[in-house]
Amino acid sequence: MYPYQTCFSPNLRHAPRNIMYNACPYPYYVNVPRLNTYFSNQYVPFPYGAGYQSRSDVSPTAINLKDYGQEPFVVNIEQATKQNTAFRRALWTGSHLQLTLMSINVGEDIGLEVHPHLDQFIRIEDGQGLVAMGDQQDQLNFQRQVYKDFAFIIPAGKWHNLINTGDRPIKLYSIYAPPQHPYGTVQETKAIAEAAERYGSD
Repeated sequence: MYPYQTCFSPNLRHAPRNIMYNACPYPYYVNVPRLNTYFSNQYVPFPYGAGYQSRSDVSPTAINLKDYGQEPFVVNIEQATKQNTAFRRALWTGSHLQLTLMSINVGEDIGLEVHPHLDQFIRIEDGQGLVAMGDQQDQLNFQRQVYKDFAFIIPAGKWHNLINTGDRPIKLYSIYAPPQHPYGTVQETKAIAEAAERYGSD
């Protein structure tokens, strides 16, 4: 990281200035090396990711994990996912999409299930496991090892399961389209989730 970068705040959009990056107003942008052949420089949000360090005066705080559905929402999804300790927790439930967090304990799994009318996206933020899918619950012919930073998609109508094969909880977030669980769902353990499914309520 260069000690000095050109940066600007949204409130100073027309007044770039050369200044140490950790002294810029937050949120702010940095002038990074050329990213394409058409522009000599390009402004991008900072922190930008690999190779860029977070501001030293900004420390992460605990996220209030609740269902923020139906309202505009921005979150550090990696932090929220790793912070969650519940087996399943709804973080945003809308009319057409739902975001949930899950924590799968060592030796546990999500549980064999099928969603006939929705597609599902899952990304793992920590841990490792085996994902299995198939057209029949006893024919899970698609099997893959998955790890931190892996994502997978479960098409509607596919039987599926995710088994924790590691030595720590799997931390993941899942997107359902349309929503699968009631607004505000919090299931602290797999046993609670199974009971809710058995008796038809979350």
